[in-house]
Amino acid sequence: MMTICAAAIGLTLASGAALAQQKTPLLVYTALETDAMKLYKTGFEKANPDIEIKWVRDSTGIITAKLLAEKANPQADVVAGVAASSLALLDQEGMLQGYQPKGFDLLTPAYSDTQRPPKWVGMDVWAATVCFNTVEAKKHNLPKPETWKDLAKPVYKGKITMPHPASSGTGYLDVSSWIQMWGEQEAWKYMDALHENVAQYVHSGSKPCKQAGSGEFPIGISFEFRAHQVKKSGAPVDLIFPKEGLGWDIEGTSIMKTTKKPEAAKRLADWMASKEANVISSNWWAVVAMPGVASKLEGIPENYEKLLAKNDLNWAAKNRERILAEWSKRYEGKAEAKP
Repeated sequence: MMTICAAAIGLTLASGAALAQQKTPLLVYTALETDAMKLYKTGFEKANPDIEIKWVRDSTGIITAKLLAEKANPQADVVAGVAASSLALLDQEGMLQGYQPKGFDLLTPAYSDTQRPPKWVGMDVWAATVCFNTVEAKKHNLPKPETWKDLAKPVYKGKITMPHPASSGTGYLDVSSWIQMWGEQEAWKYMDALHENVAQYVHSGSKPCKQAGSGEFPIGISFEFRAHQVKKSGAPVDLIFPKEGLGWDIEGTSIMKTTKKPEAAKRLADWMASKEANVISSNWWAVVAMPGVASKLEGIPENYEKLLAKNDLNWAAKNRERILAEWSKRYEGKAEAKP
């Protein structure tokens, strides 16, 4: 009897080990917030137990640079949760394959690539938000800003942090949107004035709002996901949506043209376009790809989508290298030391 039991246990363990070995590892490059990565991985692997997501995570600019550096020998199978302006750049470099996921027709067309089949499919929209620490502002007698131009006023000298546009997708959408809203000459003039007030350019879109929340600096230029989280945690921050319009981008999913696991990659693309994935996104994002799924988030106005500035993502992709070179020439001196 003991021998039979031992054999049965051994067989179970062996079959379990075999099942684990049969899982297809899928290498996914991402700039998703770590808060979200676990839920997407858990949800996808529950629906696809034979596939295991292996994340490579960094900020948008770093992931974009890594993908471009690997162009001759791409490592990733899928790119998910990366800015559409970066995905458009990868497409311009011929690195993505077109794929229309199941249920694509249920998504908002404006938040995915216009090609058919699309080279990237949107997950959610994220946009610029200013975090304003009311307690620190009172200490320093700082008025509450209402516009981007307000932030260039001398009263805010040394009181602002913002994301570095070469490292952070949020930083780049800020710079790109100012240029698209005001034109090159006025935008650079504005950024020169803003630079006088910036204490530090940090390598994360989240960090400026965290800094504002902790009181390290009174004002942080960030984005609504992190702003909502910081406010929800109880930090004394007001969320400001500058009246001129909000720079924005889309987190999207793309399949690399060179993947050797196309079927597994397509299943991930299908799942990222599903209602389940959109519901997960709606935990943090006020605008998600599937209509009717997003819920009201604390501090995010009802007309949020109407506040988004005009944005040509393909223009942002084509001009990225030129804009970043000019930005770095002017402002790199205040960049945070890289970890």
